[in-house]
Amino acid sequence: MTENDPKYEAGFSSNAKKDPVRVVFVTKKTSAKVIGDAGPQLMSYPHLLIREAIAFMVLVIGLVSVALFWDAPLEQLANPLLTPNPAKAPWYFLGLQELLHYFPPVVAGVLAPGLVVMALIVIPYFKVNIEAEGLFLKDRQRRLSIFYVVASVLSVFLLAFKVYAALVPTLIMVGVMLIAAQSSSQSPSAFRRYLVARPLSYWVMTWFLFELVVLTAIGTFFRGPGWSWVWPWQPY
Repeated sequence: MTENDPKYEAGFSSNAKKDPVRVVFVTKKTSAKVIGDAGPQLMSYPHLLIREAIAFMVLVIGLVSVALFWDAPLEQLANPLLTPNPAKAPWYFLGLQELLHYFPPVVAGVLAPGLVVMALIVIPYFKVNIEAEGLFLKDRQRRLSIFYVVASVLSVFLLAFKVYAALVPTLIMVGVMLIAAQSSSQSPSAFRRYLVARPLSYWVMTWFLFELVVLTAIGTFFRGPGWSWVWPWQPY
């Protein structure tokens, strides 16, 4: 590189997006630094800790009030000779228990949640998500093609195992993502502008939470003896 090279310009900047190429000379007495505006700052005490203490006391008062006026929905005393049918897990595990109804334990309990968690960790580092831009704002056709392939494979997989409880939320998410793909940042609809600006990590997390809520609700209200399907208003 020479001084007359037009491709480079000497200067100082801390904007990695605007000036991605840098040449830094580090001597023994200096170190490379990125100087930028730190923004407004507040002390943890008292600004944060007092708010946390108030929120904690309000939560305790609310829980105590509920416990005083409403009894917990407990069943009869535990009997080791009588196993309840079905033996349901706590509510926060009912989504996984619902998956166990369709898949082998390794797939439902290890692979499925593990892959989703790994995806949420890795996706923010993908090139598509460096600037947290909308999924379909750039390379729309190529990304749409990949989206169609992934959605088709996932839908066929769920349909083959007859996991209709997970297939319906997946198809709903596919429909919403297609609305985002057909929208633009200048759309007159605020809802469409909101959808088209969502990055890939947003769609993965939304799909995961949607599936979790649906599966948990089904396991809580629609599963009866022998894990059969029952309606909540029908006694069993």
